[in-house]
Amino acid sequence: MGAAMELEADGRTVRLSSPDKVYFPERGFTKLDVARYYLAVGPGILRALRDRPTTLERYPEGVGGESFFQKRAPKNLPDWIPTARIEFPSGRSADEICPTEVAAVLWAANLGCLTFHPWPVRRGSTDHPDELRIDLDPQPGTDFKDAVRAAHELHGFLEEQGLHGWPKTSGGRGLHVFIPIEPRWTFTEVRRCAITIGRELERRMPGRVTTAWWKEERGERIFVDYNQTARDRTIASAYSVRPRPGAPVSAPLRWAELDEVAPDDFDVATMPARFAEAGDVHAPMAEQAFGLEGLLELAERQEQDQGLGDVPYPPDYPKMPGEPKRVQPSRARRKDPGE
Repeated sequence: MGAAMELEADGRTVRLSSPDKVYFPERGFTKLDVARYYLAVGPGILRALRDRPTTLERYPEGVGGESFFQKRAPKNLPDWIPTARIEFPSGRSADEICPTEVAAVLWAANLGCLTFHPWPVRRGSTDHPDELRIDLDPQPGTDFKDAVRAAHELHGFLEEQGLHGWPKTSGGRGLHVFIPIEPRWTFTEVRRCAITIGRELERRMPGRVTTAWWKEERGERIFVDYNQTARDRTIASAYSVRPRPGAPVSAPLRWAELDEVAPDDFDVATMPARFAEAGDVHAPMAEQAFGLEGLLELAERQEQDQGLGDVPYPPDYPKMPGEPKRVQPSRARRKDPGE
């Protein structure tokens, strides 16, 4: 491997070890390529991560090697990178890094971090999300174009509610839509709003969108993964590199672009040029914060008029108040009394 080198970001110098280490064999991209990518899109990824407790998805030997999610701040964390204490559903806690400089992103990239997973909170208020994140996840038999159709329907519904969402590619076949909100609601309330949005999309797009938690019930539809809004669940940040052979990135988009792009358009090699030309197309998101009163009122109506209550949490969660049985439907139908 080549000798260590230094990169500078806004006056801060970051050491990069083994810059020639290949991270993406299929494309030949190295650790240095990844670091330079993050430097090129620095203002954009910093806008997405600033002051947010962030989990690092690390691939120290590249995408072909072992990987792990690092939630707790590394022991060798520089004193200029702040942290925040977050509480897990289990009751345990951890101090996670909260980037406030582009140099913090480069420092993490030197550790083999490809994807950044920020919580939807800021370090000053870790129990109250300031983003409502909608994950449109294509199921087998569907693709990115199906996710785009669901996103357009979502866009229209949000505008009816006086809300504005910001779409981005997931880095795979799906789409994410982030809605900046006032940090006045709990994780439980924000999750309830995500469920409400999913159910409204189901109503508007029958047979094409689902909120069914169990895979056996989803069919060939776009799954609105409402549990991505549960506490301790995160979504890859805008501009994050994804650990797939082509080195794709999660690309912020304008609504008008959705029908014109494909996920493969955006990777470590192509995104810097787009960023240099267009800048961070989600920059105005930082200046907005919406209320959830309308969605919570709709949730009440769905429950009262249609009997639609809570839905299952992820399997590792403690049992939550009002949650239905967390059992796979096919198992629940079995006659065996031993089940």
